[in-house]
Formats: sequence, C-alpha cells, structure tokens
Amino acid sequence: MQNKPAPSHEESPFKGKTGLRRLVNAFGYSMDGFKAAYRHEDAFRQEVWLSLVLIPLAFYLETEAMHRILMVGSVLLVMIVELLNSAVEAVVDRVSIERHALAKRAKDIGSAAVLLALINLGVVWGLILLT
Repeated sequence: MQNKPAPSHEESPFKGKTGLRRLVNAFGYSMDGFKAAYRHEDAFRQEVWLSLVLIPLAFYLETEAMHRILMVGSVLLVMIVELLNSAVEAVVDRVSIERHALAKRAKDIGSAAVLLALINLGVVWGLILLT
C-alpha cells in the first residue's frame, strides 16, 4: 500500500482560530456580511424591510405556533438565499466582469433560487392566511 501524496495546496491562512475566539471572529465576519449586503445589494435591503413588516405581522396574527414558524421561516429563507446569491455574484464579478456564458449561468441560477424562495414565501403566507 502506497502513501498518498500530500495535497498541493495549503489550508487558508485565515483558518486556525479555535474555541471562543473563533466564535467571536465568526460573529464579526457575519456582521460585516450583513452590513456589506445591506449597503451594496438593493434586493437584500428590500427584503430586510419586508421582513421588518412580515415577521412582527406573523406574531400579531392569530395563528397556530406552527403557522408562525412557517411564516417566519419562509421570510428568513428568502434572506438566506439572497445572501448566498449575492455572494455568488460577488465571486463571479471578482473573477471577471467580462460577459461569459458560465458567469451568466451562475448568476441566473442564483436568481432562480431567490425566485423560488419568494414563491415559497407567497405560497406559505397565502395558504395560511386563506385557510
């Protein structure tokens, strides 16, 4: 049995913190991500404002606890997918801002994921409010 060669790439130099320090750093990076998305992404800004209306509304409406969970979850899902879509778009643009079929495909697929999350939000809220 032969030993496998070591990988030709090294770990990221940004890795290495452990324990509580890693958690504190990760929280800071997440806050930086929220700030960047809010500052640079119009769609995310709109979704933040929408969530500030819909999430309290879910608690105001007289519905079952499970319905509230689904309503809030569907709002948060839209924001999660939007953040991931924005990250993909940023990476694609970092690689090259030239038009390329693969770049378009990546961005279109991310956009489709956001659309599905928005449809999911509409279906969840619609079914709960109409029943």
